[in-house]
Amino acid sequence: MYLQIFNNPSHGLAHLCYSSRVSCRVRLSRVLAMPPSSVLLHMDESNDLPKPKKGFCLSENSRNSLNSLPADSLLRQANTVGIIGGVSTDSTLKFVKKLVDWSSNDGKSSLPFVLCSDPALNKELLLYEENSYPSLYHREESTPVDPKLIVENLRNKRRYLERCGAKLILMPCHIAHIWYEEVCEGSLVPLLHMGECIAKELQEAKMKPLEAGNPLRVGVMATSATLSAGFYQEKLQSNGFEAVLPDKATMEHTVIPSIEAMKRKDMEGARNLLRIALQVLLVQAVNVVMLGSDEMRDLLPGDDPLLKKCVDPMDALARSAIKWAENRCS
Repeated sequence: MYLQIFNNPSHGLAHLCYSSRVSCRVRLSRVLAMPPSSVLLHMDESNDLPKPKKGFCLSENSRNSLNSLPADSLLRQANTVGIIGGVSTDSTLKFVKKLVDWSSNDGKSSLPFVLCSDPALNKELLLYEENSYPSLYHREESTPVDPKLIVENLRNKRRYLERCGAKLILMPCHIAHIWYEEVCEGSLVPLLHMGECIAKELQEAKMKPLEAGNPLRVGVMATSATLSAGFYQEKLQSNGFEAVLPDKATMEHTVIPSIEAMKRKDMEGARNLLRIALQVLLVQAVNVVMLGSDEMRDLLPGDDPLLKKCVDPMDALARSAIKWAENRCS
């Protein structure tokens, strides 16, 4: 299923064409009612705009309008941000909503951006993540994923966003950061790293270690794939922090079972297991716990006391992008 939106923000309307050949005009939600300079592209593996007959797509008139723009730049603002969608479309849109809300001064305008989302890439990233830990409840043979194909797909998205006029690239996806260095190769514009963004924010917070004489300790809670990659630990340590990870017993008895409970839709069980895992980290004299997983972050309700002890790299990425955009305009 493919979705593209080229909307008229002044009216909050978009023209959607369904594969069932039913065409209609709908009022967009706040997430999709983007500024006049913003474009959402849901693309296929070839990085081209899908044909009208496949899934959701642009109307022919909107498509022609988009294609008539200069090939090398859809957006000309100096602070245009390009976003590569990650494992979950829902998570990506939540990130976009924060970017829009936090960068808007009057509730209407925000920084210009292009969002590129590919269902094939989403699936590859998800499979890679799922293959990183053994299933405790479903012993099914895993589908192999070639990391080289993921890297090339991410690079293609980055190149496309550059051609669209993006002056900064964002990947609001933890797993995609495993290949951050490879994706950056040959890039014409900077690409923010979530680990660097959160480390800088923690530095600016000027927290004091809970144990005198020791470095400030930051817990890292994430999936096996993210923890094994080690990029969050590396960024924290290079900025003077000590990264504290869940030990083997915690991973085996709370973290992985929590993820499995989510897969079974046992959200209460998953939430309780995650709380235990977080508490195990917090008793090790860590100041805060970095949540490097969207699923884990969304498990806890907004008023959960444990969230006050947690920081989100996605939020740091959004704030860093907004700060970058403001500096470009000053």
